[in-house]
Order: sequence, then structure tokens, then C-alpha cells
Amino acid sequence: MKRFGVCLSSLCGLIFLFWPSATLAWGCKGHQTVALIAEKHLTPEAKQFVQKLLTENPVDPKLNRYCGGASRDAMADVSTWADDVRGERKNGPWHYIDIPRGSQRGPLEPYCGPEGCVTKAISEQVAILKDPKADGAKRAEALRYIIHFVGDLHQPLHAITNADEGGNCVPVKYFRRSAREHNHSFSPNLHSLWDTAIPERDAEGADAVEYAEMLDVQFAADIEGWQKAGIHVEEWVWEGFDFAESVVYGALTPKIGIEPNVAVHSCSDDNNIGERLLRQNITAGEAYQEKAAPVAEKRITEGGVRLAMILNEALKATP
Repeated sequence: MKRFGVCLSSLCGLIFLFWPSATLAWGCKGHQTVALIAEKHLTPEAKQFVQKLLTENPVDPKLNRYCGGASRDAMADVSTWADDVRGERKNGPWHYIDIPRGSQRGPLEPYCGPEGCVTKAISEQVAILKDPKADGAKRAEALRYIIHFVGDLHQPLHAITNADEGGNCVPVKYFRRSAREHNHSFSPNLHSLWDTAIPERDAEGADAVEYAEMLDVQFAADIEGWQKAGIHVEEWVWEGFDFAESVVYGALTPKIGIEPNVAVHSCSDDNNIGERLLRQNITAGEAYQEKAAPVAEKRITEGGVRLAMILNEALKATP
């Protein structure tokens, strides 16, 4: 179920255009940017430990990497590893939490299914990373998961559902790109816009390193406040949910109604939701981009700063 994104090459772009609904929240550049911002805010001790753990326990060179191995930075390189292995490990639900549109704030347990969810996955992987008795390879794997899942958690469409597979079943005309159907999937769709198109357009051609530097400077006045607020993973989820309601869905033209909270495994479910929404001719142009880009910028930057907070806390007592 759910959610996909961007790649570093045009070839990957063509592949992903017709890929079944899944996820690379924020896409390659977005996840790498989260990791690079986090790296700027690690304590020297945490940074040293992270680099050592990743260097001594590298990703299997035979693993097919969606984003390639273009990044020379260790944290940025492993930031999309969790997507590379999600199919074989069948742990897709670890990447998101489905809170139905219209829900009121409260405990997240009712929305975390039997196969898990992103908040539970982060908690479990942090426990492994903090365990000095755990095998080094397992701790490195936990670190790779945490780097990715904290990024996932800050993508607004990973905190909400409208019986539409996290927006994958919402066909959207984006500037000059008209929505098209292929094998019951749609492109562009709302989720892909937030994974890739909106951040890419906002980055104006900057690579992940430059984009991270730009965002870190842009939000410099806010970062101390985020750090002082402390680690509150459930609150971060509800922040994303609120952004999804107010901007991700709320700024679309025309507005999309709240769907019944039913299980959806493809865009043909919920009375053929994809086809129904395609007929609404939903558009997202310049006005939408102007509202969406600041949200994407903030969530990517918050994701990086908060990832550093989690790692600093988890590793402060690590021998």
C-alpha cells in the first residue's frame, strides 16, 4: 500500500512514472537533504559514532539502489536504503501512519495497524541503536531505518489517509502536466507532487548538498526553538496531519471531499476512487506551489533537525 517519489536520473523518472503505488517519501533529493541537515546538527560524538557505524557496516553492494550511489556522504547515501529493501522485507506499513481525514487529535495507537506504522518503527529501531550489546550490523540497520523513517514522518501525506493510498489515487494536473491513467495508477498524483515535483521545483536545480545548506540558513532562527521543544514524535505526526488537511488537500482546486474511512489497496477501490477523482479535473499550478513549497521546506528542515535530536539523544551514552 502507498507512496512513491523522485530519482536522480531521467531513466529512474521513467521507471517510477509507471511504478505501482508505493513510497519514496520526499524522493531521493528530499531524503538526502533531511540526512544532510541532520548531519549539521549532530554532536561531535554522535557524528563520529554514526560515521564509524555506517563505514564498518556498509550497504550490500549487490543491492539494487533506486537512487543509485551518487552521494559521497554516508548518511545521505543510506537515507533511502529503507525503500530499497521494503519489498523483500514486506514492511511497507513502517513508512507511514494512516490517520483518516477529519480525525481529532488524540493517541496514535488506534491508527497503527497490526503490521506496524512509522511511529512504532522509529521507537523499535531507536531501542536497537541504543543497545550497546546489539550486533554492529543490526545497529547500523537500525540507524539506516531511523534516518529514513524520520524523513517519512515529516512528509504530510505519510500522516493521513482519505481512502486514496496517501494521495496516490488523486490524479492532479500540475502546471502543464495533465493527469494520466496507467494500469489503474495515475501520474501526476498528489503524493508524487509532494515527494518530488514540489521540492524539485522549489530547489531550482540545486543538488541535495546545496538545498540542505539553503534550508539550514533559511530556518536558522527557528532551529533553536525546535530543539528546545524536545522529542515528541506523536506531535510531529499531528503537525503533518494538520498541514495535509490545510494545504495538501485544502489548497487544491476544486476541493476534495472527505471519503468514507474504508480499506483501499488500489485506486479501483472505494467505488473506483481514482477514476472518480480524475473526472474532477483537479489542478495544482502556481498558486498551489506557492502555498505548498514553504510547507515542504519547513517539513524537510524540521525532519533533519529532529533526526539529529533523536540520534544525539540515542547515542549520548553509547560507548
